[in-house]
Amino acid sequence: MESPPPKFALPVDSEHKATEFRLFSVAAPHMRAFHLSWVSFFACFVSSFAAAPLVPIIRDNLNLTSTDIGNAGIASVSGAVFARVAMGSACDLFGPRLASASLILLTAPAVFCSSIASSPTSFLLVRFFTGFSLATFVSTQFWMSSMFSAPVVGTANGVAGGWGNLGGGATQLIMPLVFGVIRDIGVVKFTAWRIAFFIPALFQTLSAFAVLIFGQDMPDGNFHGLKKSGEKARDKFSWVFYYGFTNYRGWILALTYGYCFGVELAVDNIIAEYFYDRFNVNLSTAGIIAASFGLANLFSRPGGGILSDIVAKRFGMRGRLWTLWVVQTLGGVFCIILGQVGSLSGSIIVMIAFSVFVQAACGLTFGVVPFVSRRSLGVVSGMTGGGGNVGAVVTQLIFFRGSKYSKQTGITLMGIMIICCTLPLFLIYFPQWGGMFCGPSKKAKATEEQYYLSEWKSNEKEKGFHLASLKFSENSVSERGGKVDSVTRSSDETSPAHV
Repeated sequence: MESPPPKFALPVDSEHKATEFRLFSVAAPHMRAFHLSWVSFFACFVSSFAAAPLVPIIRDNLNLTSTDIGNAGIASVSGAVFARVAMGSACDLFGPRLASASLILLTAPAVFCSSIASSPTSFLLVRFFTGFSLATFVSTQFWMSSMFSAPVVGTANGVAGGWGNLGGGATQLIMPLVFGVIRDIGVVKFTAWRIAFFIPALFQTLSAFAVLIFGQDMPDGNFHGLKKSGEKARDKFSWVFYYGFTNYRGWILALTYGYCFGVELAVDNIIAEYFYDRFNVNLSTAGIIAASFGLANLFSRPGGGILSDIVAKRFGMRGRLWTLWVVQTLGGVFCIILGQVGSLSGSIIVMIAFSVFVQAACGLTFGVVPFVSRRSLGVVSGMTGGGGNVGAVVTQLIFFRGSKYSKQTGITLMGIMIICCTLPLFLIYFPQWGGMFCGPSKKAKATEEQYYLSEWKSNEKEKGFHLASLKFSENSVSERGGKVDSVTRSSDETSPAHV
């Protein structure tokens, strides 16, 4: 029972989750799931923001006003608010493989239809429906949390999310390039931008088939097969939803995530136009500058996840929370400065510093999320991810819709909002690990086992539904930090009675 079966290429824990993260491996099922999840999420990001770098062309073709452009930008991120919460529940019930592939295939037609948009309304609608695909972020984080153990889950979530988010930067380079090639062939520019949309649409569709054919939900198999064999409990949606929505920690993380990831989405929509209009650079240069914001995800969000895991080894969950607060607050400070800088070179330098901190905060957030709930992991991931989109919608509605504020004033005010909306992290408290200002509870019951098993009723425990949560509680003892070695034994001694 103690030694895992030798069927995995990576070392695993008692849940068969990988305890190491080997970036350049494609070993099934752990690393293969990693590569499938980030590539498919990347494809969805490219599609969702494909219109942004081409706005100067599209606005002339469709006679879009600044309000139309602002509304379309809001539409592109608002659809995913509900889709992300629904995606979390779908992952809990059907598994991340089916949930993500289905959504990607359902939204691909909207990307193809972007090429036939003929009015401000139709342009808004295709951006709205394409934006639903951003909910694949939730399945990406759920999948990584199902495949990787506590010591490396922050790293896996950070790299998968960060590399997927790279699509937001890559599309700023890809779409002007594709548009340029098509136009140079001899196609008129108002037709060339339409043909360009076939590239992201095709890429997105192919990624969905790859997930379906090569992916696997859990280390031991797919949800359907595991439920059939009795290895995975057939959970009740009502209880999964209840335990996710009543955990206040999930709501706080949803708010704070709205002001790291949400801000990133808002900036993806406005940054190319901001540099184009304020500094009079050409479309291609504006695209390259805007791309550098999104492309920082190559290392910044993964860096946040890795930092979360490193800090947790020494300081546990309290270290994860403190680091998240410090990094996200610094992101807010750089955002304020960005709105105040008047030179092109200064703006680029500050924008890159801002992007690194705000994206690292995203990675740090999902270093905490997997520990909020074991039973309702998908719902909590969906709530947090949905919060990111709510933040983007609210930010764009307040600061970047119409002409109430200049873009630079909006950026400065957005920075102040980041700092304020990060403060509620002080309220997060885990009885077994503590919070930012308090240590763990002194009560004898304040253990990992008690926290995660409290999500199960006694009749469910009798049927053994709680066993996965029990294993997870044993594997998350590491969140106590550096003193873990002295307390692990007492926790381990209680486990054989349940197994």
